[in-house]
Amino acid sequence: MADSTKDGEWRGWREAAQEALYGPGGFCRRPEGPAGHFRTSVHASPLFAAAVARLLCRLDRLLGHPAALDFVDMAAGRGELAAGVLAALPAEPARRVRVYAVEVADRPAGLDPRVEWLSEPPEGITGLLFANEWLDNVPVEVAEVDPDGVPRRVLVRRDGTERLGEPLSEAEAAWLARWWPLPAEPGARAEIGLPRDAAWAGAVSRLARGLAVAVDYMHLAGARPPFGTLTGFREGRETAPVPDGSCDLTAHVALDACAASAPPDMTGARLLPQRAALRALGITGARPPLTLASERPAEYVRALARAGEAAELTAPGGLGDFGWLLQPVRLPEAADPLPGTANPLPGTADT
Repeated sequence: MADSTKDGEWRGWREAAQEALYGPGGFCRRPEGPAGHFRTSVHASPLFAAAVARLLCRLDRLLGHPAALDFVDMAAGRGELAAGVLAALPAEPARRVRVYAVEVADRPAGLDPRVEWLSEPPEGITGLLFANEWLDNVPVEVAEVDPDGVPRRVLVRRDGTERLGEPLSEAEAAWLARWWPLPAEPGARAEIGLPRDAAWAGAVSRLARGLAVAVDYMHLAGARPPFGTLTGFREGRETAPVPDGSCDLTAHVALDACAASAPPDMTGARLLPQRAALRALGITGARPPLTLASERPAEYVRALARAGEAAELTAPGGLGDFGWLLQPVRLPEAADPLPGTANPLPGTADT
């Protein structure tokens, strides 16, 4: 790997972001964790963890109540979702559940001891692998079209300065041709999703039976952003992407490409907007009846707060627009953990 201490050294965005995020002292290893810089669905409301727990319970029934039921939280941050799912599970299946948090950072103090902390997902998962805002932080190369209409790799220095480098590899060019064709227009940009496809395929392959879910910012073929989506976040604000470890580095995910990367024997993937998935799991955002305010005012206030949180999780233009990629793995024929949401790829029609 290139010597990151040389601030003037040019590297591809994938290598630069990998070190800035996950290297020694990298952004994702900071003690405050992701919650110190941006708000995910997990941090927005405990309703999200409760919905994921409900999905796990549905899978438990479809799998015939296995002796050990697995829940794997990919890119677990500081274990917030893992702990929330444990807290939301009924006593049965909580008695049988094995919870794994997968994260590069060290285990946080005070986390529920029932959560096993890993750097890689376990093999032979029976249950649910859930990846909330993981793939957007899997570093990728950035391509930009040069003045001659040729897509080239974008190189970057530690201070964020960019220049164009060499032409793309054959595999990178093939991925762009299939999933993100660039016009021969100087300045057009794209993020090359090959590492994310590989990461998703690898995670899915760890399941023996169950469901893998990726939740992320997304875009689809035919509606890719013309200049890419690479950006930074620091202390709750969007900022210029600078690979020096001072900010999060993220780019939206071509979830349709990830879906196509699953092993060929694993069919039935589908893609939904978060609002459709959460509605199918009982998160609606409906306000409580006004009569409750006079009959049981304290209960009304609590229900109103929950409705506000649910509305945030399902809001168009916000968290509700996140994509949910669902990949079933050897589930019983016709088993559907989210009935009524059978939107085929690549569509994302709401329900």
